Amino acid sequence: MGDVDLQRMPGNEESNKAPTAMQEVNLALKECGLGVFHIRLLCTSFFGIACGVAVLNSTPYILPVAECDLNMSLLEKGVLNAMPFLGMVLISVVAGFLTDIFGRKNFIVGGFTGLFVFTVISGTSQTYSVLVVCKFFEGLLSATSFAPMISLTSEFCHSDVRDRVMLFQSSFAAISQVAIALQSWGILTQHWEQSYFEGIFVLHTWNFYLFIMSLWSLTAAGLYAFLPESPKYYVTQKRYDEARDILIKIYKQNTGKEADTFPYNNVWKDKKTQEVEESSVHSSSKSFGHMLSTGLYNIKPMFHRPRGLHLLLFCTMNFCTMLLYNVIRLWFPQLSTIVEHYNSDDNQDLCVMIDAYTNDLSARSLNVTINEVCVPTVSGKETYINTVILGSICIAPYIITSVLVGKVGKKNLYIACSLITVGATLGLRWASSRIGVVALFSFDVSIAQMAKSLNQALVVELFPTTMRTLSVAMVMTVGRIGSLVGNVLFPVLLNMGCVVPFYTLTGIMIGTTLLSLVTPVKKT
Repeated sequence: MGDVDLQRMPGNEESNKAPTAMQEVNLALKECGLGVFHIRLLCTSFFGIACGVAVLNSTPYILPVAECDLNMSLLEKGVLNAMPFLGMVLISVVAGFLTDIFGRKNFIVGGFTGLFVFTVISGTSQTYSVLVVCKFFEGLLSATSFAPMISLTSEFCHSDVRDRVMLFQSSFAAISQVAIALQSWGILTQHWEQSYFEGIFVLHTWNFYLFIMSLWSLTAAGLYAFLPESPKYYVTQKRYDEARDILIKIYKQNTGKEADTFPYNNVWKDKKTQEVEESSVHSSSKSFGHMLSTGLYNIKPMFHRPRGLHLLLFCTMNFCTMLLYNVIRLWFPQLSTIVEHYNSDDNQDLCVMIDAYTNDLSARSLNVTINEVCVPTVSGKETYINTVILGSICIAPYIITSVLVGKVGKKNLYIACSLITVGATLGLRWASSRIGVVALFSFDVSIAQMAKSLNQALVVELFPTTMRTLSVAMVMTVGRIGSLVGNVLFPVLLNMGCVVPFYTLTGIMIGTTLLSLVTPVKKT
């Protein structure tokens, strides 16, 4: 097909004025449809999301088996758990800003490659300090890749299917939790040990475990290297030929048709002609400094009304949601163990069990035995089974929401998720059986994870391409700060009494529900 009058293309509702370049990308993606390219994109993103899950989830799994090898105290375990979050918080905003200027793909591939390197180094750890430093950089590099990965997927989908694709991609986090739990169960219950250089360098089971976990990031880096850059990013950089070539390739992969049949085969040819003289005059100005100043100029509107207030609202909501999500998720194994080993009659609620445990810890702290032999405690199968159950339940809300989001809307779903987490968190205080505890924890985590994903989808929808990755990065950074704050405060509140943290978390989610009522919705 030759040139097309884009103002009269089917589906273009603004017949009186020409569509913008971004609208043309959206229309072109509609012509491409969903097909082989998007299946390939989602399969690749699965490995990327699994990398992020592995960075956070692998640490709790190795703490029991590595405590003697690295002589870790309880405080050192807490620091090790927090290091990935610290790296994420420090880099997210900077990486998001630079990604909007220099492209998504470079940061994705570079981030996952670096993550692979540091995961391998952490697998060689012989001291606690080396492992801590590696975990910090793992978090930093994971965050470098996460925001551009979310943006890249969204920018390859047209507006009619974007919400469902993004929610489907978000379900990979739950699937990854199950896969990594099974992987951990299969590896960490083994007894592997290799000694080199007369015992100077020793590899234990957890070292081999980290080596194997590095394969997630290696696979993700390799797969993303063969995917194209976002056509919307190229349009923002006025690199129209490259954007058009990518759209044509997607069309050919998805439909199996020749490029001549693509209605947008010659889109932006006129813009290329108009800008060729300007680009030749200013080609020398396309330096790092020029691109940086352009990027700063592009994000200024993000902090003006109403976008600045919208960003503040989404950051606050994500702070509360991720605080609840990561506190409930990361403390689940410990609280599940308390329930497992609690000896009592039936009908004892969770808080009675936890208060008995904390009182016992206080009593034992007064009688410290110096000459104790360090014996690592390998997690039993119930820990892994409960984690698999939790991850499996987390998949269900994504399936339900992907069907409802087009009919109900993201805002209404977010309000519903917030209300449900209020009830589930409050219900944990009264849970009185192992089945009840696992069910409520799983339900709470799955719905909170759903709310977190809906928050990201709302941000992607409301913020334009030039500031999208940075806005996602800022929202995620504030959310990770919430995760840090929550995991530090939870044991402090627990010492005040079991009801205190659960009532506090419930109150926080009530506040989030009220904020969600004023969430803006993009007009279509």
